[in-house]
Amino acid sequence: MDRELFSQFRARMGKTQKQLAALLGVSLKAVQSYEQGWRPIPAHIERQLYFFLVNQRKSEPAKRKDCWTQKKCTCKKACPAWEFQAGHLCWFLSGTLCDCTAEKSWKEKISICRDCSILNNLIQEQR
Repeated sequence: MDRELFSQFRARMGKTQKQLAALLGVSLKAVQSYEQGWRPIPAHIERQLYFFLVNQRKSEPAKRKDCWTQKKCTCKKACPAWEFQAGHLCWFLSGTLCDCTAEKSWKEKISICRDCSILNNLIQEQR
């Protein structure tokens, strides 16, 4: 995640730097540093931002579409997203089986998930 996307997500969430710092459990200076590009944004902060943004959306949870349905997954029963009935949070879970992300680090996985319709649809709904 780069500093511009970090700033865009904060703006879309409608949070001040101070409010976002409290949500993320970091200092105000850390948030300012992320936005200025003085510090790299750690993977756990990026993960939390996506989680907050997606779960702040305005659509009802009943309208969420599970990844295994949208992607017509054939190995869903072996996947953590299926096991925990979190098909809309597949991008958040480690060890999911789609797009060969099971053995990937968070940084590698989220770079794949950023191009996926599951995460993109959730982010679009929030607007």
